[in-house]
Amino acid sequence: MKSLRHIFLYCIIFFNNAPLASEIDNSYQSQSLLAVLFKRTSAEFKANTFQVYSSAQKNIDKALEDKSWTAVLDQSDNYQSLPPAIILDIDETVLDNSEHQVRSIRNGTSYPIGWKEWVSEEAAGALPGVKDYLSYADDRGIKIFYVTNRTHDLEEYTRNNIKALGLPFDSDIDVLLMKNEKGWTSDKTSRRDLIKKDFRIIQIFGDQLDDFIPLKETATSVQSRKDLIDKYANMWGEKWFMIINPMYGEWEEAIYDHCWSCFPEQSDRIKQRMKALD
Repeated sequence: MKSLRHIFLYCIIFFNNAPLASEIDNSYQSQSLLAVLFKRTSAEFKANTFQVYSSAQKNIDKALEDKSWTAVLDQSDNYQSLPPAIILDIDETVLDNSEHQVRSIRNGTSYPIGWKEWVSEEAAGALPGVKDYLSYADDRGIKIFYVTNRTHDLEEYTRNNIKALGLPFDSDIDVLLMKNEKGWTSDKTSRRDLIKKDFRIIQIFGDQLDDFIPLKETATSVQSRKDLIDKYANMWGEKWFMIINPMYGEWEEAIYDHCWSCFPEQSDRIKQRMKALD
């Protein structure tokens, strides 16, 4: 009888405290919880991001001295005499938006709900190591371009946020190139092409493959995306620098064959994720 009472009490405690299945399986927010916690709480994430920018900084002087050094796949002719520049994505590369992800989890919402409100607060922090790196580059006369898929209507907020953090931001030319500005789409190739006409691009930073490679190449299968890392093996860690973003990105789209509408229900997406484990 004693053991039965214990089992009965255990069942009461378990079922009273267990989260509802809908809270676990049918929530985009719950699936992102560990990813957001990793970014916000782990020393490992901080070390990895700091390591990326520290390594890149050590390569700057070498890149400046070597006039043949270029970080774009098809640099313009006679680029050796052009002034040096670097290109950085913004979200999860320069600015940390994990607070927005926290709000989404707590409020039971997902992108784009709350995104514009978050950006308008101009409150995103800088990722570890980025300020020292950009200051070093700026001191050496390197033009710093921010190429982002934030939409053009968020430009003023974005500019204010970057400048409030004390990050370099030139005003002599447009160094903040945004989606929907001048007809630019999500593919950043045309913006990189614009910059390379007047500058020798020595380093590129991002958290997605298409921050470096044309979208037509990266919007492919999981394995084909991995193959791109091998294809451009000579670029990573020297001219291209990837910041880890476990919270969201094209990597997840690839799991769904770049077709969100093909998996409209959360249960369908869970099945697809389980299939991807194979």
